[in-house]
Amino acid sequence: MAGMPAFSWTLANSILIITLSALISKLLLQAVVGWYLRRRASSRKITILARVKLEEAQYQLSASQSPKTDDGEWEKVEKHTAGSAKNGGEADDEWEGTIGFFHPFCNAGGGGERVLWAAIKATQKRWPKAVCCVYTGDHEAGKYDILQRVQNRFNIELHPPTVVFLYLSTRHYVLSSTWPHFTLLGQSLGSIVLAFDAFSLLVPDIFIDTMGYAFVLAFSNFCFPKIPTGAYVHYPTISTDMLGSLDTSPALGKGLNAGTGKGLRGFLKKRYWHLFANLYSRIGGSVDIVMTNSSWTASHIRTLWGPVRTKRRKPHAVSVVFPPCAVDDIINAIPLNAESEAKREPTVLYIAQFRPEKNHALLLRSFARFLKSQSGLRKREEGPGAPKLVLIGSVRDASDATRVYELRLLAHELHLTPNHITFITDASFPTILSHLAAASVGANCMWNEHFGIGVVEYQAAGLIPVVNDSGGPKMDIVIAWEGGETGFKASTEEGYAECFAQVLGKDGEDRLAMRKRARGRARAFGEEEFEKRWIDEVGRLVEMVAEERK
Repeated sequence: MAGMPAFSWTLANSILIITLSALISKLLLQAVVGWYLRRRASSRKITILARVKLEEAQYQLSASQSPKTDDGEWEKVEKHTAGSAKNGGEADDEWEGTIGFFHPFCNAGGGGERVLWAAIKATQKRWPKAVCCVYTGDHEAGKYDILQRVQNRFNIELHPPTVVFLYLSTRHYVLSSTWPHFTLLGQSLGSIVLAFDAFSLLVPDIFIDTMGYAFVLAFSNFCFPKIPTGAYVHYPTISTDMLGSLDTSPALGKGLNAGTGKGLRGFLKKRYWHLFANLYSRIGGSVDIVMTNSSWTASHIRTLWGPVRTKRRKPHAVSVVFPPCAVDDIINAIPLNAESEAKREPTVLYIAQFRPEKNHALLLRSFARFLKSQSGLRKREEGPGAPKLVLIGSVRDASDATRVYELRLLAHELHLTPNHITFITDASFPTILSHLAAASVGANCMWNEHFGIGVVEYQAAGLIPVVNDSGGPKMDIVIAWEGGETGFKASTEEGYAECFAQVLGKDGEDRLAMRKRARGRARAFGEEEFEKRWIDEVGRLVEMVAEERK
């Protein structure tokens, strides 16, 4: 017993030495990796800034020689305070830093990409001298090809000189096909490889992830602790709903992993997911500014990241910044009155990327069930007034193209002929507008859709939405408004089929009244509101840079 105090003292010293050694090793590794990446990217940054100045001069020269077509497009956004009077001051217009937008699939053409481009547009308006650098893996598309697609697909026009594309060579590390097993962990670790690739190209003054790669932000914080980081979270990589779905029946439609928590394999999967959720919570605590796209996403992120953020004393709370929706463009283009109601067709429209989680198969089966259940409609299935299903979505790669082919096969099995169903890929904005003006119902079949830009577009166009009874569409969009409902919710084939029947069977006046309420709700999600909130949050990051440089 006499030797115990000495033993305890020796053990305490050993633990202290090990802890200090680990801390010193971490700091050394942090310094070495950060120094290496800055050194590697320094010359490229000089080149990028020089090229931006040259392109700006050429652009201004070209503009001075051409008649102006839209004087209001580049008027400054109204100045907003973002945490302090300093931040909202006029001098902020002169900020000339670089902002890195991490979005490896920037040319995909989905709702997440609309957020990216609207964010860059708002940033350009508020800080016209800032350089917006997009990290992307879309090697097949050049700068002006991408910007042209942005204008065609989203009707968003950007200022080309201050948009720079940095092409990543390791994007395959974040593809699910690269990680057939332990996909969540594999993609997260793969994103760190992608982050190393990104910072080898450019170390920006501000780094923002707009695709949901939290591990990339943690890597940035590790290598460059003084660079402010921001996240726009569309969907948590893992959530309590996902964990709960493992024990639910697949028939309930709760995601791709519903019902896979049974048996030994299911038990191991649940343990793996719980461990990953714990790691994800720690990783998310490193981000300075966190924006989420809906109340549903914010709730999950606060649950997962909140405790760690509090422990690390992050001063800014997780905020909700609803995605920008082309509400005004759609409202101005599509009238909503008795005359337009008479012209609408009994068409169900689904605008969504052809991805597995969008659950197009559920919609096809529901629509087929709806047709079979409507004896009065069966007689006019093949006529001009027959109900029809139109699927519009972007195709990112070969796997998406294969998915469209498989959906066509499913349509054939369900006896849905070309008179019943139409597939449209990579549609332009005018094409989408024409279908929004003609259809009656807007469908959404994804379980726990994070927000649902397409659903807002349905409402703005006057369509009556039939959405999955979960996530953002349920909590934020298809809610009671002005004393009445703005749409319907379902979760099963039978439920969707019944909702389609209710909408198309409604009296014309009742349908028009619901369409008007839906449009009224959509006005809360316009681009102007997004710009204000985005500028407020990014303004805090700009202020952090300014404080650091003092």
